[in-house]
Amino acid sequence: MRWLLRLLASCLRRPGPSRPDPACSDAELGRRGEDAAARHFAGRGAEVLGRNWRHGRDELDLVVLEGVVLVFVEVKTRRAEEAGRGWFAVGPRKRRALRRAARGWLRAVGGAPHVRFDVVEVLICQGVNPRIVHHIGAGLLWPRRR
Repeated sequence: MRWLLRLLASCLRRPGPSRPDPACSDAELGRRGEDAAARHFAGRGAEVLGRNWRHGRDELDLVVLEGVVLVFVEVKTRRAEEAGRGWFAVGPRKRRALRRAARGWLRAVGGAPHVRFDVVEVLICQGVNPRIVHHIGAGLLWPRRR
């Protein structure tokens, strides 16, 4: 948490806007965050199989093959001045949408032996490389069975 506070403070000390680009729309910001997340996975030796894959109204930001594990990735991109962590933005409604989309992907490709959900937070600040926080194995996305 300290690193986030230090990064926010360094961004706020800079003169001018802390947005990545004053003309940058939310869609463009999201695309930049997904690009950074895809580079992050490629740097780990993973293969990106799909980006912005849609199943009905639901969407998977990234589908990645990491070894023998199929990873469904939700990317949350934030500007430095925005409060809140991307992890907390994945609420119950979004979890249901991710499960539906993941089931659609698995039906389309015939299943996978090992599946995992990850959440990747990308913090973009002008003049600073994107900061990535990777939450591996967000198990809370599958419904619990008792």
